[in-house]
Amino acid sequence: MESVINDLYDYGLKIYQMEDKFKFSLDSILLAEFVELKQNTKHIVDFCTGNAPVPLILSTKTKAHIYGFEIQSKISKLASLSVRENSLDSQISIVNANFSDVLEYVLPESIDAVTCNPPYFKYDKNSSLINDDEEKAIARHEITMTLEDIMVAAKYILKNKAPLYIVHRCDRLDEILSCLEKYNFKIKKLQFIYAGYDKEAIMVLVKATKNGKSGSLKVLPPINVLKHRTYKGIFE
Repeated sequence: MESVINDLYDYGLKIYQMEDKFKFSLDSILLAEFVELKQNTKHIVDFCTGNAPVPLILSTKTKAHIYGFEIQSKISKLASLSVRENSLDSQISIVNANFSDVLEYVLPESIDAVTCNPPYFKYDKNSSLINDDEEKAIARHEITMTLEDIMVAAKYILKNKAPLYIVHRCDRLDEILSCLEKYNFKIKKLQFIYAGYDKEAIMVLVKATKNGKSGSLKVLPPINVLKHRTYKGIFE
């Protein structure tokens, strides 16, 4: 596995990446910035952690312990290298496992927040759009998990009223909202991300709380990423 070490944007951290794939992207940065952290936030789980951009960024904002779950062993090794490079071994635990195994690593209803930047596309084994590279295909398509798997796993481990944060494509928002409702998550915040307001939104950020109350949904002002020179503190 040929890897390189790069700067993690403006956060004063280093991140290991493969030269030709699995590089962190804007959606992970925005997801980490979207998370609201409180003084009593002690434990966070990041599903689909990849090479750990979300846990690394969150570590600059909180002292909470962060678990990063990544099913692909090669990518989880990159994440572990990044954690070690930044001397964050005591704060970030990288777990090479899928959602179905989460209760082997954390206790039920013990987590203060869950974040997830999942594969964006549904899996169709007959589709010509599935990448021939298996690792890339798993990262982009719901081969090893689905949106519903995220909700189920999050519901098991989150404390009552605790938040789940997701970044995703806008064309799947109806499915996301329906699935959240099915598992009794209430939508609290939506924020749409644009690369120019004359175009369609490129992604959406969602905050939902486990067993939350209805009637308090906020649609936050849109973000045009082209107008920002840095994304650090973009929602402040």
